[in-house]
Amino acid sequence: MAYESQLKSDRSQLHRRVAAAIEARAPASVDENAALIAEHLEAAGDLDGAYAWHMRAGAWLTNRDIAAALLSLQRARGVADALPEDHPNRQSMRIAPRTLLCGEAWRVGMTISGNPFGELQELCATTGDTASLAVGMAGLVMEHTIAGRLHEASRLAGEHMNLLERIGDSTLTVGLSFPAIVLKHETGEPGDMLRWAQRIIDLAAGDLAKGNLLLGSPLAMALAWRGVARWSLGERGWREDFDQATAVARRTDPMSQSTVVAYKYTLGIANGVLLADEAALHEIDDAVQIAERSGDAFALALVTSTLGTALVHGDQDSREHGIQLQLRMRELSLQRRFTMTMVPVFDMYVAREKARRGDYGGALPALRAAVSNLFEPGALLWSIPGTAAFVETLLDRGTRPDLAEAQAAITRLAEAPTDDDLVARNAMVLRLRALLARACGDEVAYRDYRNRYRAMATSLGFEGHMKWAEAMP
Repeated sequence: MAYESQLKSDRSQLHRRVAAAIEARAPASVDENAALIAEHLEAAGDLDGAYAWHMRAGAWLTNRDIAAALLSLQRARGVADALPEDHPNRQSMRIAPRTLLCGEAWRVGMTISGNPFGELQELCATTGDTASLAVGMAGLVMEHTIAGRLHEASRLAGEHMNLLERIGDSTLTVGLSFPAIVLKHETGEPGDMLRWAQRIIDLAAGDLAKGNLLLGSPLAMALAWRGVARWSLGERGWREDFDQATAVARRTDPMSQSTVVAYKYTLGIANGVLLADEAALHEIDDAVQIAERSGDAFALALVTSTLGTALVHGDQDSREHGIQLQLRMRELSLQRRFTMTMVPVFDMYVAREKARRGDYGGALPALRAAVSNLFEPGALLWSIPGTAAFVETLLDRGTRPDLAEAQAAITRLAEAPTDDDLVARNAMVLRLRALLARACGDEVAYRDYRNRYRAMATSLGFEGHMKWAEAMP
């Protein structure tokens, strides 16, 4: 009542004085107080000043509290929309917060399809601002990918890469190519991953911050992606890629650190490339703690999912903990707070653990559905461990129809269409054929497959496969 009883002019003056006092009293904390200063200036009617401070707050909060950062950007958007029509910078001020909102919204599960992307698209068409459109489109590709709409994401990713090509700006290319690479990772196309990651590495030229428009270090990400692509294709250098990616990411932001750890270990452990040993668990746990301190919910979900995957490859106690983590991540995915593409993966691991406890009747239908859901969008790199879990469960039960279905599952994996020769798939197919031959009592075929499998695992340096091969009598 006291506040409302003041004259608007007096009230505006008081807000200006409070904003100035906050800025002057703690100059070292001015970025931390930027959102508060912006609120006072907005209440004072100083729209230009409020806009500048809201944008400053969004920039400062991005790698500290992404949800708060997006709230500041939304406030800046509202202020810009309230500017008079004849304001000289109105259009650019309306575009800037929408650009960053669209680019970053996927990190908190915010939907930009329709609005605000539609608004950004219209504004960019009016002004010819293709760079801002490219930033926003990167976020839209990520939204479709995380939601599991891979066909739509693929179509849009092609348009996005063509737009970057037309713009011809190396910084934009470095900073905004990551959604297309993430998509290629999800669809199991390591050849394209390798080519595009190498392009980022070449354009970054050792500059770990170049293109840090949406991610702290695109270079760190590209090194990790190149590592995944190289082991998928059987090329050397993937260990060095992961080492370099880790070293670079540690010098940047929590999201980069979390993503590098996730790409290093999640598929690597699942595909038998790396072991879920003490060193791996320690590195993953460190990433979890960093993500927790950062307040970045998506980064935390990413490394928590990685920890769950690592744990389910351990002993019974660790598997139980891992399953609980994966169930939690599955729920987050269904709430649009993590990626839907991982739901069938979580289902696969949960069903495999159920089978280990003897519940084949409940496990096999769930495994069958999970593997089908992995093959359907072409997620071949996840279809490899998914098929392995399904075949192992069928062989554990071991009825005649189970053996026939295991054979069909192996054949489907071996013949799944791909433009690349995936040695990770070849190694797993050899392993599964050896297990099937032994279950069928064909010792000659078993020894042949086992010996070839051991030789391949050793030549590739795939630690998980080497361990599995050594355990085969």
